[in-house]
Amino acid sequence: MKIKNYPFKLRFIESLCCRWLRGATVEQFEQAKNKLSTLKKDPGNEVKLKIYALFKQATQGPCNTPKPGMLDFVNKAKWDAWKSLGSISEEEARQQYCDLIGSLVEAEGGSSAQVAAQPAGSETTFKTLLVTTEDNITTIKLNRPDKKNAITTDMYNEIVAALEQAAKDDSVITVFTGAGDFYCSGNDLNNFTKIPEGGVQDMARRAGDLLRTYVKAYIDFPKPLVAVVNGPAVGISVTVLGLFDLVYATDGATFHTPFSQLGQSAEGCSSYTFPKIMGTAKASEMLLFNKKLTAVQACELGLVTEVFPDSSFQSEVWTRLRAYAKLPPNSLALSKQLIRSMEKERLYAVNDAEVERLIERWTSDECFNAIMSFFQGKAKL
Repeated sequence: MKIKNYPFKLRFIESLCCRWLRGATVEQFEQAKNKLSTLKKDPGNEVKLKIYALFKQATQGPCNTPKPGMLDFVNKAKWDAWKSLGSISEEEARQQYCDLIGSLVEAEGGSSAQVAAQPAGSETTFKTLLVTTEDNITTIKLNRPDKKNAITTDMYNEIVAALEQAAKDDSVITVFTGAGDFYCSGNDLNNFTKIPEGGVQDMARRAGDLLRTYVKAYIDFPKPLVAVVNGPAVGISVTVLGLFDLVYATDGATFHTPFSQLGQSAEGCSSYTFPKIMGTAKASEMLLFNKKLTAVQACELGLVTEVFPDSSFQSEVWTRLRAYAKLPPNSLALSKQLIRSMEKERLYAVNDAEVERLIERWTSDECFNAIMSFFQGKAKL
């Protein structure tokens, strides 16, 4: 049979062969991974399964794991997508992965060339956070050092988005830390001075909904979650520590929850986790009577896992975390699920109860007067 337009077809076949032999480099593949985390739109489950399958094929080769049970719908869908790639090479899988990410970037108005231009481990595009993934560790760094990393409304939303992103990426563990000398000074109290047209009630309800979503993101986080407390921690940054799996602190860190001082009440599920961790009496000292703990005291009470000298804090902690990140990821995630799953419903209920109490507090004269007194005290300094 005569093949029409033979020269063109030959060139086409030759170009495919050259592309197959070439593939994408490991560096381009790492750059594409980082670019994936900057996408603003959800590409949909079908595309996400394709991305997952190509990543597995590029890093582990053809599917060689047992097929999940029929009732394990999520993992079965992932297994089917990976298995469907057959025996394509790791090099070709890397190339297809890079091409797919490049097309998604272009669809959002970017340039596919950006995939190759962004260095591995570079930051994603958040305004108040630095989010990086390197050595199988996703790091979420609070990045308002000039404001002691006080959390604004926008920052709450970005942290929720960063947690959702980290839950889906290919990292093994996720780490929280702060830029500068503070871990976090808690809520930016300017959040309470911006009254919307709907008045204080509307402001309180919106703030409560955001807080509920924020705390739930920690409760639901599927991977090991580690706090690297590099300095003083206040308020909400302390209360959610009970939802972390490890808390490492420099010996210069302190832990303070001055709720009654501000006419407010506990959040972050601390009304449940703190008494469970440290006992009712010590939890009451913190949550009712504004007791500030040193890092050593917090460690003795069980809130902190381990304390390190400030001079060697970063090197010791990150050496340990990089070793942890080499552990089997599914084993870690499933073990965390066993440890945490029995209390999820209880934590949801505690979160709801705390939020409803805070909404009442935020709309009270007592809370308003306490916050105004705080601002007046700062003005006199």
